[in-house]
Amino acid sequence: MKNKKLSLLAFMMLIALLVLAACNSSDEGSSGDSGGNDSGSENGAETEKETETGKTKDDYPYLSILTGGTQGTYYPLGGSFADFITEATGIKTTAEVSQASAANMTALKDGKQEIAFVQTDIAYYASKGELMFENDVIDNVSAIGALYPETVQLVTLEKNGIKTFEDLKGKKVSVGAPGSGTYANAEQLLEIHGLTMDDISPQMLDFGESQESLQAGQIDAAFITAGTPTGAVEGLHAVAKVFIVPVEDDKADELIAKYPYYAKEIIPAGTYGSADETPAVSVGAMLVIQNDVPEDLGYEITKAIYDNASKIQHAKGALIKAESGLDGIGIPVHPGAQKYFDEVNN
Repeated sequence: MKNKKLSLLAFMMLIALLVLAACNSSDEGSSGDSGGNDSGSENGAETEKETETGKTKDDYPYLSILTGGTQGTYYPLGGSFADFITEATGIKTTAEVSQASAANMTALKDGKQEIAFVQTDIAYYASKGELMFENDVIDNVSAIGALYPETVQLVTLEKNGIKTFEDLKGKKVSVGAPGSGTYANAEQLLEIHGLTMDDISPQMLDFGESQESLQAGQIDAAFITAGTPTGAVEGLHAVAKVFIVPVEDDKADELIAKYPYYAKEIIPAGTYGSADETPAVSVGAMLVIQNDVPEDLGYEITKAIYDNASKIQHAKGALIKAESGLDGIGIPVHPGAQKYFDEVNN
C-alpha cells in the first residue's frame, strides 16, 4: 500500500513537472514571438515613419532656382526655367540672384533652396570634398541634367595691351565672385601658363562688377566663366573695344590632361565684335536639385525644362537637349530626372 502511494505521488510530481516545463516553454515561445513581433512592429513603424517624413509635392508651395549675377547667363535662363516649371507643376517658381556655383551648392546643402545652376567641375568637387569644399562633402544634392558649355573667358580691353596670359603679371585681374566656380577656373588656367594668384593682383568681383571696373579702368582684365555671348561682356563691348585672350591649343591640351572636365571651345568670329575666332576652353553648365525633392516632382521639373528648351530666346537655349542631358555629369542623377531621360532617350 505504501509503495502504491509512493508510486502515485511520484507520478503526480512527474505530471506537475511536465506541465510546468510546458508552461515555461510556452512563455519563452510567446516571449520570443512577442519579441520578434515587437521588433517587426518597431521596424515596420520606423519604415512607415521614414515614409511619412519623406516630402511630397504638396510640401512645396513654391520653388527657388539659384542662378548667378544678373549679367551672366544663368539668370536669364533661370527666369525661363522658372516659368516652365510654374506652368507644368502649378508651383510658383522664381529665379534668384546668387554668388553662383560654389555658393549655390552650399545653399542647397543647407536646405535654403531647391534647385540651382552649377558648373560641372564645381559639382564634382563638392561631391568629393575637394578644393573649395575640402573636408565638406556635399552628398544631399543630385543632378537634374547638363545644359550647355560654359566658356572660360579672359576678358580685357584692346587698349590695355594684354594679348597673352603672361601679360597678366602684376596686373589687377578679376578672378570671380567669392564662392563662384570662376575662381577655380582662373587658378587652373594661370597654373597651366606658369602663373599663380601671387603673380597678379586678384580682385574678387562678380560679372557686373568686372564689367564696371574694366570700363572705369580700375582693373586690367577679368575671368568670366559663362555661356557666350555673356551679358556683362556684351555690355562692355557696347562702350569699348573688347579683346578675349586666347588659350592656345597646346595649353588647352595640357589643361585637359590634368583637369579632364575641361573641353576645347571656339568663340565664334563676330562675338563681341571680334573679327576672328578665339580658341578657348569650357566646362559644363548643369542644374542640380536637393535629393529629398520627391521623384514625381523631380520628373515634372526635368520634363518642363527639356521639353520647352526650344522656346528659350537666349542663344544657349538651342544647346539644351534631352539627348545630351546626361553628358559630363559627374554626380548622381536625381531619380525623377533619370526617369525622364530613360523615357525620352530609349
